[in-house]
Amino acid sequence: MGILELAVDRALVAPAQLAVVKNPRAAARAALEDRLGHRFATPELLDQALSHVSAVPADQARTGSYQRLEFLGDRVLGLVVADMLYATFPDVPEGELSQRLAELVRAETCAEVADELKIGDAVRLGTSESSNGGRRKRALLADVCEAVIASVYLDGGHEAARRLVETHWRERMMNPRRPLQDAKTALQEWSQGRGLPIPAYREVARTGPDHHPLFRVEVSIPGYGSAEGEGRPKRLAEQAAAKAILMREGQWSEGEQHG
Repeated sequence: MGILELAVDRALVAPAQLAVVKNPRAAARAALEDRLGHRFATPELLDQALSHVSAVPADQARTGSYQRLEFLGDRVLGLVVADMLYATFPDVPEGELSQRLAELVRAETCAEVADELKIGDAVRLGTSESSNGGRRKRALLADVCEAVIASVYLDGGHEAARRLVETHWRERMMNPRRPLQDAKTALQEWSQGRGLPIPAYREVARTGPDHHPLFRVEVSIPGYGSAEGEGRPKRLAEQAAAKAILMREGQWSEGEQHG
């Protein structure tokens, strides 16, 4: 290519595009903005969200890395997901909403979203953290994902953050990848959350052949009476009894899949 042709070719490229080509970090950030569906008015917010503590000067570790943004992003994510759950499942009790929320905002879910957005490609790491596989660490990816949510929130407001979360969490909300919490665990957490003893289970009947018995189990909680459930093996009878109390107290919905 001659000098004139090269000049014409360069003239066809916008200055901003040339700047991105010359700056790999800017290119990675621009590509991430496309995947996020949000163009930043203050790019420094996204830069901070993508900066691991190992990549910033020691005196800026607390304010220059993603750590503070992660704190905010965790709360923004929780609020948006809680609002989605509340609106989508109007007949589901508080206990189950809490179970669904915990599943959707857990670290592994955030890391999965980080994979979808290819956040790891844009994270800025120190030499040691990079050589130790920092871009593949699930906890790190989850933290940065929350920080990115915070950066979108600060740059574009609640509506921008809500759009981002809905895009990547709604399908997970409608189709949980793991069974929701089992009834025995849910009952124990509900009981302990009220300062009550751990539920007590007692076998009250056993019928059928020895090789395939049907159990009837009673569970009791001081102040809340007892309930019974049947099943084979015994653990399923215990689950049925726990579910009976939870349903009686409005903490379990029969129509939902709990696993």
